Amino acid sequence: MTTIRQRRVGKGTEAAEDQPSEETNVKPDGKILPDPPGGKVWNILSITVGGIVAISLGLLTSVYVATLHENDLWFSNIKEVEREISFRTECGLYYSYYKQMIQAASIQQGIVNCKQYLEPVYFYIYTLFGLQAVYVIALYVTSWLLSGTWLSGLLAACWYITNRVDTTRVEFTIPLRENWALPFFAVQIAAITYLLRNHLQPAQQRLALMAVFIATFLFSLTWQFNQFMMLIQALALFILDCLDMLPTAKVTWLYLIQISGLLLVCVLQFFNSMILGSLLISFNVSVLIARKIQKNLKKGGLLNRFGKLILHVLLVLCLTLLINKFIKKILNLESDEHIFKFLKAKFGFGATRDFDANLYLCEEAFGLLPLNTFSRLSSTLLFYVYGFVLFLLTVAAVIVAFRNLSGSDQVHFKEKMEEYTVTLKPDAAYSLVHTVLFGCLALSTMRMKYLWTSHMCVFASFGLCSTEVWKLILKCLHLYTSQRTQVIKYSIPIITLLYISFKFWPGIMDELSELREFYDPDTVELMNWIKSNTPNTAVFAGSMQLLAGVKLCTGRTLTNHPHYEDKNLRERTKQIYQIYAKRSPGDVYGILRSFGTDYVILEDSICYERRHSRGCRLRDLLDVANGHIMDGLGENEPDLKPSLYPRFCEEIKKNLPSYTMHFTRVFQNKTFHVYKLAKHK
Repeated sequence: MTTIRQRRVGKGTEAAEDQPSEETNVKPDGKILPDPPGGKVWNILSITVGGIVAISLGLLTSVYVATLHENDLWFSNIKEVEREISFRTECGLYYSYYKQMIQAASIQQGIVNCKQYLEPVYFYIYTLFGLQAVYVIALYVTSWLLSGTWLSGLLAACWYITNRVDTTRVEFTIPLRENWALPFFAVQIAAITYLLRNHLQPAQQRLALMAVFIATFLFSLTWQFNQFMMLIQALALFILDCLDMLPTAKVTWLYLIQISGLLLVCVLQFFNSMILGSLLISFNVSVLIARKIQKNLKKGGLLNRFGKLILHVLLVLCLTLLINKFIKKILNLESDEHIFKFLKAKFGFGATRDFDANLYLCEEAFGLLPLNTFSRLSSTLLFYVYGFVLFLLTVAAVIVAFRNLSGSDQVHFKEKMEEYTVTLKPDAAYSLVHTVLFGCLALSTMRMKYLWTSHMCVFASFGLCSTEVWKLILKCLHLYTSQRTQVIKYSIPIITLLYISFKFWPGIMDELSELREFYDPDTVELMNWIKSNTPNTAVFAGSMQLLAGVKLCTGRTLTNHPHYEDKNLRERTKQIYQIYAKRSPGDVYGILRSFGTDYVILEDSICYERRHSRGCRLRDLLDVANGHIMDGLGENEPDLKPSLYPRFCEEIKKNLPSYTMHFTRVFQNKTFHVYKLAKHK
């Protein structure tokens, strides 16, 4: 099989080192000598081989996840409705827009018709799997740039693949927006890594800035959480700039790229006001203003600079809050208020009865990172290596930062730079702070772990293949020689690759040979009934997750769906969900008809939910938000009162006159109950 090549690539790396170590081309006075003719040939050969390996690994990863998806669902053999149902929850909503576009006559007239070569659904999923190739190549290149050897990129890619459970979920959540966005985020990080290298030519720097802008724009365009991810990135740049570990001019360019990328997305998304009110724009503008206000920020002794730094941080924080509040007040923005309510409750700044915030708090994906994640990552040696490299570079960063803040004579500092045992290049410094901040995010919110674990592969492989890291270790042990450093730099990664290959190759082959089949007859029956027995103009109400599938499979109009970044839609969803609360049939009927509902779908899995504990079931969240006591044994807050009415989703099944005058059951199976609403004058 083609995936066999994926593990054999590492055996030929000993003969294809990357560029010679910098110390062989640098005079004692710091002047760079030109490469010898043989060195240039060697560099070209190394880059060629490394590039071929990168592309091969990317394509193999794409084939690997596509095969897993096919084997898990038998996707090629199931019906179209089953394929569409397999796009669960919001995945179905996102795919429905693609389906709507390709079925539109005006679009078909304007593009090449590819249906005769490939079914539209396969074009869609293969595009996503193809982006996984871009993702892996970007990780590979980032590690290569940091370490100076493509062996590091090979190790990063192999770690990404063998830790697939914790690095990606693309094979079972294909249309999720993060699967479109994260490859571009990885490309952006690779471009930033290149931009932060020393001695770039002006043309190289312009090319790097262009790559950063394009990747930032595409990342921002494809994921609703882009502003929060880039805010963390901006914080990393801010920290490093304050500690004088990055060139200020390059940091300024990156701030401006983030702002311009978001503003362009705002325009293309029909002036999405949520973007204008993002903390990222407010923060970046605040940093640029604070720089103008505070002069000579990077001059003076340790205490002087430390005092200036504290004032600078406070000034930026205050300006950020003021600018953000001003923008939101002027534009009357409330789109992201549920996120801040969620964060406030999550980090212990007060309990909340807010339905939207609690909906997030009760989901496992938004909880803390489970401890078993670390045992899985350790089984591939990734977490052990990552911890080792993280400790070393953190110590180095603290030393370098203290030295930068202490040194008032920058000329003297540059002259003495070569005498220091501990140094940290700008690109490595950025990678360190990036992984620390995104690690904190992943530890606090499990869903965000994919941003951390993929970069963990890059960071660990870079450290294991880095001349600087091994040079530091050997110097501390008084064992340093250039030859010894080179031997360790290549031998340990190769041994690690061999260990990973022998341990995980059989498991990967077993995984690829395991065959399953999609099976969800109740949902298939529901979708077929809707298509056959309801008018095309019918309006359906129900849970967000199910209605996404209804829109995709039947094309019917919905009252609500999983796009949760709009305040009005969030409020509408809360009102629709009263079908699972303790409300009178007249109240529920009035709510549903106010949104033009013709049919309502009730799910037993929600009405009698057992997946969550008491207090986190959907019916409990609704009861608390409505001021009612919750079902079952357990405590209730003292101000909650018993409801005057039974739970709607249970009582409607008894066919009492007070219910049948408004609702008529028209479909039922083991999972779903569909009721048609009467149209009273």
